[in-house]
Amino acid sequence: MKEITLEAKVDNLNNVMVFIDEELESAGCTMKAQMQIDVAVEELFVNIASYAYGDGTGNATIIADVDGAASKATITFIDEGVPYDPLAKDDPDVTLSAAERQIGGLGIFIVKKSMDDVIYKYEDGKNILTIVSSWG
Repeated sequence: MKEITLEAKVDNLNNVMVFIDEELESAGCTMKAQMQIDVAVEELFVNIASYAYGDGTGNATIIADVDGAASKATITFIDEGVPYDPLAKDDPDVTLSAAERQIGGLGIFIVKKSMDDVIYKYEDGKNILTIVSSWG
């Protein structure tokens, strides 16, 4: 298990992606699973960077628990921003055209559909969102 803590700003997305990809590659993650995980990680980190701290700034911690033997990655995002459970929002109606749908919610919908599990909790003043993905 490894972790990285950095300022929650979009400029740090590349650092997050390099951290995650190094862990996935060292565990033998398949390219398909890595691409799905990358999309989820990007969506979640950008959401934290864009919304968690309003006009202020704060940190985000990303914990990567990648087990090559079990072909499983568990990635946790922790921030001390405004409490927000992205899983509480209804899924968008993807049967509607883009023009008819309400703005927002599509990214977390993609995360929920592409990961094996997505878990949110608010604890000790922190948003804690965990994604789980298996491959192989």
